Amino acid sequence: MAVQVNREALAHAHQLLDEGKYIINTQWKTAQPTEQLESEYLDQHGAADYAKWYLAIDTDEKEESKARYKFPFGDFRKVHHSGLVAARQRAAQNDYTEVYEAAGELLEIFDRMNAC
Repeated sequence: MAVQVNREALAHAHQLLDEGKYIINTQWKTAQPTEQLESEYLDQHGAADYAKWYLAIDTDEKEESKARYKFPFGDFRKVHHSGLVAARQRAAQNDYTEVYEAAGELLEIFDRMNAC
């Protein structure tokens, strides 16, 4: 499996954070999109827009398939702090260093916002 950071998603997350489109206090278990919502979003918005919500791409998977996109960080509207925490933990467990660091980069922004 060739998992790499999705640079477009990382830029998208930065933009959303800059625009104030984020949620701090959620439990990712209940906030993350369901399989059905993911499928509906993919059907309605296409793979390019869908991909912007996932920190990693698995290049071994078929293009424009849900399996290609890994490590969701939002609900297709806002970035969730809990989604980034979950992504970072899963990346660490699977030794995806670049994804781990990308999630950490975004979490640092949350830390700076909360320090103000």
